[in-house]
Amino acid sequence: MTRQVIRTDNAPAPVGPYNQAIAASGQMIFVAGQIAIDPRIGDIVYTDDVKKQTEQVMANLQAILTASGASFANVVKTTVFLADMNDFAAVNAVYAKYFPEETAPARACVQVSRLPKDVLVEIDCIAVIS
Repeated sequence: MTRQVIRTDNAPAPVGPYNQAIAASGQMIFVAGQIAIDPRIGDIVYTDDVKKQTEQVMANLQAILTASGASFANVVKTTVFLADMNDFAAVNAVYAKYFPEETAPARACVQVSRLPKDVLVEIDCIAVIS
């Protein structure tokens, strides 16, 4: 896979662990939105802890990426859906452990009125492998 971070001073700088754009070539993998379901028990975990829910979401994403022959390093775009935008910093703190700012994917983050099973966070991603 070829992957290049795109940055310009003519657009706003990122306000978190993401980049303005990523140019990539190769096979694309579209990972469906993941929520805080622990596959071992088949149920939502940490119903009132957005940080722990985000950790579970990232573990779920990692499992799917691994199954597809990819890793977080192959991710070029994510979308973060929050039940409450006040959780932005808490989610960023966990997210940044998986995506260093220098190479982080492009990202959108939105607050939504409701998420499946009333979770606090959902994240999807697009990865590219060669």
